[in-house]
Amino acid sequence: MATLEMEKLKIEEEAGKVMEEIEDADGEGQGEPMSKTKKRRNRKKKAPAATADSVVPETNGDSPKIITESKPKQKEKKDKTDPSQKPSIPISEQFKGKTYPLGEIQDYTTRAAHGMSKEELKARDALQEETYAEIRQAAEAHRQTRRYMQSFIKPGMTMIQICEELESTARKLINEDGLKAGLAFPTGCSLNNVAAHYTPNNGDTMTIGYDDVCKMDFGVHVNGRLVDCAWTLTFNDKYDKLLESVREATNTGIREAGIDARLCDIGAAVQEVMESYEVELDGKTYQVKAIRNLNGHSVDQYRIHAGKTVPIVKGGDQTRMEENEIYAIETFGSTGRGVVHDDMETSHYMKNFFAPHVPLRMAKSKQLLNVINKNFGTLAFCRRWLDRVGESKYLMALKDLCDKGIVEDYPPLCDIKGCYTAQFEHTIILKPSCKEVVTRGPDY
Repeated sequence: MATLEMEKLKIEEEAGKVMEEIEDADGEGQGEPMSKTKKRRNRKKKAPAATADSVVPETNGDSPKIITESKPKQKEKKDKTDPSQKPSIPISEQFKGKTYPLGEIQDYTTRAAHGMSKEELKARDALQEETYAEIRQAAEAHRQTRRYMQSFIKPGMTMIQICEELESTARKLINEDGLKAGLAFPTGCSLNNVAAHYTPNNGDTMTIGYDDVCKMDFGVHVNGRLVDCAWTLTFNDKYDKLLESVREATNTGIREAGIDARLCDIGAAVQEVMESYEVELDGKTYQVKAIRNLNGHSVDQYRIHAGKTVPIVKGGDQTRMEENEIYAIETFGSTGRGVVHDDMETSHYMKNFFAPHVPLRMAKSKQLLNVINKNFGTLAFCRRWLDRVGESKYLMALKDLCDKGIVEDYPPLCDIKGCYTAQFEHTIILKPSCKEVVTRGPDY
């Protein structure tokens, strides 16, 4: 009898343990009241993190009350690729070992390889790889800067605000270091009938409006190896055809460019494409005209205009492009006359690459020339940049340097008032093996 009772107690004890394990698995205290042992075990358990769907039974001697707990807030992760986030990490730190992104690669349609194999041509490429790397670094700084600026610029902003934001961004990305790395020329932000060479001087209160057409043109360099690249910014889609005509004309110029290509043939092809477009603005139709006295140009170290011009209309120079040359292929279209003239207050200046040695009598002229040599060399600059390095009361000295041919001034270039102009531009490298559109990006 005693033995049977002991066996019965053992069975009940084992059954109790099984019930406890089942209750632990279910997470709910259904059935028999929990033993003291289990209560102690529950006190040691950590409460699970609450979620939006979790319920907690709360007892006060009555029936359980169900409380829904809110999910704890988590920190929002910032998208590193969000274009609205201002980039600040220098390109040299983003890409280790100088392995900067390649531009768009295009094959030549004009050159004869002179019997050389692909391997031989690539070996010739390798001789210039250090130069290509510096240009690609500048191009990547340009891409990231313009991507951010395309999301930053809004109607109502002043042109100074836009330029200073763009320039501060580009300076950080290129890791500005005197004449070793920095901006290649002032930010162009020419509006409407102004096609090029406008940047605001300090005190300029001009703003950008919803119906404006703005040409954003800026350059970046590393050791004088520079890129020159531009796009046209609009908010109103009524200008889409104007922008399309100029963008396609620029792409045509790039496609036609290459080793042994004649400059005049490129101009003819550009004009044919651009002037095949019409644009309707406020009920009136305009044929897009190529601005015949603006053109692309060759580029060299610390030299934005290196001697060769790439026309955007038929006729002109029959000179051929050559291996290892670098070009800025840019085209301008207009709903006006298709001719520009100097107008408005000058902001752009550049020391003459072949500046003559002329005695300077004015002490201020000598001092200003030293400042220009130190900060800009033969790269273009503007009055805002002279202000930035601490210069003041320099206009008379600047005029003196221009009068003597040491510095050249570049006034804004304008078509007739009331018309609209657009611009697109890329820098290309004529490598021995292929053509690289080094500034190409997903935007244009």
